[in-house]
Amino acid sequence: MPQAFTTRVLDLTTGTAEVVTDLTSLCEKFLAETAGGRDGLLNVFVPHATAGIALIETGAGSDNDLLSALHVLLPADDRYQHRHGSPGHGRDHVLPALVPPHATLPVVGGMLELGTWQSVCLVDTNKDNPHRQVRLSFLG
Repeated sequence: MPQAFTTRVLDLTTGTAEVVTDLTSLCEKFLAETAGGRDGLLNVFVPHATAGIALIETGAGSDNDLLSALHVLLPADDRYQHRHGSPGHGRDHVLPALVPPHATLPVVGGMLELGTWQSVCLVDTNKDNPHRQVRLSFLG
């Protein structure tokens, strides 16, 4: 019988540009290996102070629209008190208040239950840290 709780850490390279990285296929692969056809919850967590997890449509421009909206809400300039790193890096530390560092998603029959156009995405605006970890945890 599969374990009731299973967790795995993904190591990702996001590079030196602001990115929205689709994690959906990695989440589905993790569930295929661990959920054993059970119902439960998938928690996706990024243990970084400058990144978040979003459920959005990708591939149709929404990912770029999200980054553009974040530029409007959190301009990369010198207005922030947090001032180490590249210019405007303080905004990256405010990002998780708007794009939380976690999402908990339903799993039914071992499959991720997302809406038709929803994807699980890592949102990373921190150009100073090209390496990220994402923890996937299944409880079921």
